[in-house]
Amino acid sequence: MLGWVITCHGELAQEMLDSLESRFGPLRQCRAVNFRQGLSTNMLSRMICDALHETDSGEGVVFLTDISGAAPYRAASLMSHKHEHCEVISGVDATLLEAMYPLRELCSSADFRNQIVVAGAPGVSSLWHQQQKNPPFVLLHDLYGK
Repeated sequence: MLGWVITCHGELAQEMLDSLESRFGPLRQCRAVNFRQGLSTNMLSRMICDALHETDSGEGVVFLTDISGAAPYRAASLMSHKHEHCEVISGVDATLLEAMYPLRELCSSADFRNQIVVAGAPGVSSLWHQQQKNPPFVLLHDLYGK
């Protein structure tokens, strides 16, 4: 099963998790990380790291964030590069997560990423999709002549 780390501004992450649990009961491998006013980005990163390790069963973890490019999204993006099968999604809301909940047990992290982006279009995107628009910088020649 895919782990879920919901991380958003204010209390939104916990509100989404509470909404999911009221519908589906207690959720295994799912954590909320709220980015409250006054919380440092360093502490946010530590909290996201803890949540990643608590939710990862080896099948992958999906970070679900509210705003692309904001602090929760950036912290999750940095964390995702250090672990296999991690995806970062932005633009989520409780209704979309409820619709996507059954896929946690059926999909790989990459399949889940693609399906949630399609289901939430046009407001939902992923780190992977953003990287496809802006590929990493690659040198076309060797500056040092090696």
